[in-house]
Amino acid sequence: MNDKKPILLPDFSDLHIIVVGDVMIDRYISGAIRRISPEAPVPVVEMENIENRLGGAANVALNLRSLGAQVTLLSIAGDDEDGKLLINMTENINGINHRILKLSDRKTTVKTRIMSNNQHILRIDKEDIHDIGSQDVEWLMQSLEEIKKLEKVDGIILQDYNKGLLTYELIRKIITFGQEHKIATFVDPKEKNFFSYEGCTLFKPNKKEVLKAIQYETSDLDVVDSILRKKLCHEITFITLGSDGVYVHDGISGLKLSTAPRSIVDVCGAGDSVISAISLCFLKGMDLKSLAIVANTAGGQVCEVPGVVSVDRYKLQQELHHS
Repeated sequence: MNDKKPILLPDFSDLHIIVVGDVMIDRYISGAIRRISPEAPVPVVEMENIENRLGGAANVALNLRSLGAQVTLLSIAGDDEDGKLLINMTENINGINHRILKLSDRKTTVKTRIMSNNQHILRIDKEDIHDIGSQDVEWLMQSLEEIKKLEKVDGIILQDYNKGLLTYELIRKIITFGQEHKIATFVDPKEKNFFSYEGCTLFKPNKKEVLKAIQYETSDLDVVDSILRKKLCHEITFITLGSDGVYVHDGISGLKLSTAPRSIVDVCGAGDSVISAISLCFLKGMDLKSLAIVANTAGGQVCEVPGVVSVDRYKLQQELHHS
């Protein structure tokens, strides 16, 4: 007899999350390959379609909205045609507000992927990754404070892709802001400012990132958690392990969950779905194992679809109900 109760996703519609991080356009150029170029030993893609999708922190905002939450996206873009396109795409999504500062001294980040038959042939990146200046940091903090005055804020997600937005100065100001206003802060870090998030609520690196950062090779994830806690003094550790699942520790005990068998097509955007799901579930007070299962399942589902996509709440609930 199976007495396990299925996990029911809470109603997230009363939650308002601010996402602060690097936004970008994920551009897909797809077509058929029928021949090799006579000019070089490379395939010729006969272009059939161009599709633009919101990526980076904007994809986190899409995931949160797909799960039912209200979202404000706080970021920067270049003062260029792609920046206009990105802002226009964001404005067309109901439930996502944005404050995106256009900067003349940088390009809007665009990742162009050449695809054929759902296979990734080539990627071309257009970006500037220098740090924003103190004046831009002040604009972002002023915007954060204005948002807080206008409406309640339940959580802040800091989504770093090492594109120059999340500087040490901005990170420290946001973490302090969260502590002062008792707002939970959820972090998806990258290498450059990995240990700048001291005092955050939840810290979500992947295994490769964290082992490189601590400079200690070990398979004991409890040891990894202990090292992180000494440096960050955070509440929850959540480490994604790729095909091996996820690991989560709340300061008292650790738990490792395996992944369900899946047909993996594309891992792009899986981390965005994970940080979105775990943040919302944490704010709803779900127990450690349940929120880890939800986040693990959300990340796995988007890997079954080509390209960067957001999690589908209905499909997520269906799998949680039947697994």
